[in-house]
Amino acid sequence: MNILSFEEALIDDTLKGVPGGVTPFPIRQVDAKNWNVLREDLPLPLAVLKQSTMELNSAWMRSFLKASGAVLAPHGKTTMSPHLFQRQLEDGAWAITLGNIAQVQVARRFGISRIILANQLVGRRAIDYILEEMRRDPEFDFYCLVDSVEGASALARAASKAAVGRPLQVLVEGGVAKRRTGARTLEDAIEVARTISAAAPYLALRGVEGFEGIIVQPTPEESAAKVQEFLSFLADLARACDAENLFAQGPVILSAGGSAYYDLVASSFSSIKLSREILLVIRSGCYLTHDSIMYEKLVNDLLSRNKQAAEWGPPPQPALEVWAYVQSCPEPGRVILTMGKRDASYDAGFPKPFGWLRPGSHDEVQLLEPEHITVEMNDQHLFLDVPTSSPLQVGDLVGFGISHPCLTFDKWQFIPLIDDDYNVISAIRTYF
Repeated sequence: MNILSFEEALIDDTLKGVPGGVTPFPIRQVDAKNWNVLREDLPLPLAVLKQSTMELNSAWMRSFLKASGAVLAPHGKTTMSPHLFQRQLEDGAWAITLGNIAQVQVARRFGISRIILANQLVGRRAIDYILEEMRRDPEFDFYCLVDSVEGASALARAASKAAVGRPLQVLVEGGVAKRRTGARTLEDAIEVARTISAAAPYLALRGVEGFEGIIVQPTPEESAAKVQEFLSFLADLARACDAENLFAQGPVILSAGGSAYYDLVASSFSSIKLSREILLVIRSGCYLTHDSIMYEKLVNDLLSRNKQAAEWGPPPQPALEVWAYVQSCPEPGRVILTMGKRDASYDAGFPKPFGWLRPGSHDEVQLLEPEHITVEMNDQHLFLDVPTSSPLQVGDLVGFGISHPCLTFDKWQFIPLIDDDYNVISAIRTYF
């Protein structure tokens, strides 16, 4: 990666979370400011990342990969931060996964050399950009998904016209009925695979892909069973492609695994037998920061169904927090804070308050009773129902855990990294 290019990114007070009046400075110098969140050195609301917790979460994933034999191509759309891409690559990530062409352009700007576009590559400008990058940079190792004969044919025509000198690598995508992209039947998927294989040397079928994270059933057990059913479909597709010798040269990539069922993906795909080497790629993106609601539940489900998980070390913990001020206590049982939908995700559960601090009275964060419950969010306001025993008053700082990191990261361009005492020791930029 081109580390210097993102370490030199300028930080100024046009970015939310940066104190007003600060002279613009390179992000690599943020530690020299000696800021502390609890000392009110930065304005709230403010999203922060705990360094020690991310290190714990990284260790968990490394242990899982070692035990499973899989490689990781984390979904970069979660953070869209080159700083965190770099951390993941240093942890041994095989590639960075992205969700659309704009995200790919950001990753290429900062020197990411191996990318999985976990989506269909469609449209003249997007296809031309990828082919131009392949011509410009022989080290650019790119993969995308195809789920239709029409899509495969369009890519083949463009690649033939561009004549890059090497094939565009694609994975045939299997999908779930009534959900997102992906061929719905084995017959349809095989026809797509045949079309890709027949388009050599302009296209190369490198593997099979699917996303099981959109499978939701009434109970964890039912969800896991449906996930296994879908993974069996992908396995059947891989075997059928192998039987017809449709795969191009190189290891056959079998890829799935969001941040919910990657253990099931690894155990299912590791049992597949093909005539050539298999590269098992999972794509969990939220493991690094985790959260306090959605993924906390999903990891608890993983721990319940997988007894080996106890050997991987301490399970993931929430590293991403959002802090805000109490700005009003307008009536008994109701507190209003200075954060809202512009600051934290709300699609998979409202932010969950966990601690508070009164400036000048406490040195450490005090725990909040669980009866403090977020009940509503506006653009810039959060409504908290509180018990009569609540200590909160105007001016207090309140820390929240969030649900679904993807839709909190995209609300912040500047996010400080903090130590356990809330000293700012570094920071990241995001590029959504």
